[in-house]
This record gives sequence, structure tokens and C-alpha cells, in this order.
Amino acid sequence: MEAKLIKTEADYNKALARMEELFDAKPNSKEFDEAELLMALIELYEEQHYKIEAPDPVEAIKFRMEQMELKRIDMAKYFGTRGRVSEILNRQRELSLKMIKKLHKEFGIPAESLLA
Repeated sequence: MEAKLIKTEADYNKALARMEELFDAKPNSKEFDEAELLMALIELYEEQHYKIEAPDPVEAIKFRMEQMELKRIDMAKYFGTRGRVSEILNRQRELSLKMIKKLHKEFGIPAESLLA
């Protein structure tokens, strides 16, 4: 396959098909070099056309709570009170900078996901 920018959906599908053919290429081979270049081109196209938006802050928190099997009451130490937990998770109150820092530090939730 000729190395060129992927500009259309048809180009993208061809690149994916070729990538599948090159999947088992051995390192330090011509095919492996082609696969690396092709992967970079595919990633560039996907970043431009299939951008994944950061989750809503409340959804990010709920997702992490689910992963860690935490209940709303468990979040009181991060939000201040049980009432504040309810307000935050029901979108009636914004996260404060202090809360964002705690959630990022304690749960590893990306700050950009919490700053919306």
C-alpha cells in the first residue's frame, strides 16, 4: 500500500484492511515499518473524525464509584456532607476546586473530566 494521508472513509477502510494483513509482521521488517506508518495515519484520521469527548463530570464520578463499588454515603468525606453528595450527583451544585482536587488525587479521575 502506498503511504498517503487518509482523507476519506474509503481510504480509512482500505487502511484498516491493510493493517489487518500486516498484523503479524515481524519487527525490523519492511512490513512492520509499513504497519507502524499505517497505524500513525489511522490514528490521525480517527482523532480528526471519531473524537471521543471527555465524560460529563458527574458521569465520570458515578463511573468511578461503580468501579470501586462505592455508595453515595461513601462520597461524603470528599464532598463535605451527604446532602452535598446528593446535590452534586443530581447536578444541583457544581464541583468546587477543592472537591476536584480530592477526586483527582483519591480516585485518579482526570482533572479535565471534572472541569466541565
